[in-house]
Amino acid sequence: MIRPSGYDRAITYDDRVTTSSFRSAVLRNGVVIGDPLGAVLGLVTAYRDVGVSGLSRPASFGEPDLRLGNRDGARISAAQIAAVLERRHAIEQALEEIASQASLTEPAGSVPWLPLRQLFDAFAGIHGVGFSKMTKALYRKRPALIPILDSIVQKYLEDDDLGAQAPFGERALEFVRGYKRDLDHNQGPLQRVRQELARRGYELTEVRILDLLILYAAAPAPASRAGSPAARGRN
Repeated sequence: MIRPSGYDRAITYDDRVTTSSFRSAVLRNGVVIGDPLGAVLGLVTAYRDVGVSGLSRPASFGEPDLRLGNRDGARISAAQIAAVLERRHAIEQALEEIASQASLTEPAGSVPWLPLRQLFDAFAGIHGVGFSKMTKALYRKRPALIPILDSIVQKYLEDDDLGAQAPFGERALEFVRGYKRDLDHNQGPLQRVRQELARRGYELTEVRILDLLILYAAAPAPASRAGSPAARGRN
């Protein structure tokens, strides 16, 4: 299925010339996005919050990070915030082992898989806190490394799901490994979209760009009519 960009916004001549030269992004299940730059631009121009990346100290973790996650639609309750903060030491220990510029676009052997697994393990067993809430609280800490594993992305990555019987951290890590395979497959288009967005003043990582393309492909209607991707019930 081929998805053109479909946002109800004014497209300038500069947009048409620039986006026409971009290679298609090829997602799973036969989905091809013919104009990935136009698709992402439609989101970031309508909802500028999606273009905000790392906003907090990279080695610390606290309540402000969980509140930022809630701004992105995590809906973490006060009781869950308290439970997560009881794991703060383990979370910060894992973050200290992951370079602030660590990226999922690096060769697989250079990705810090072990400390990333330890980071995910720190959230295991907290009632009501799954992959979506965890990654919405964490992705700003390492925006080039940690994707948002909400229900839409989990559905997209269902072939990589180890199932509920797998340990929490191992299951989350396998989702990220699957996400990396899609990043690698679309490395050229995603890099060019990132560069062009930066030229226009939007700082997004390839990890965030792929997330927006997955959201775009999953939307039953143009996202500009469906609500902000940060707050449209992405559980």
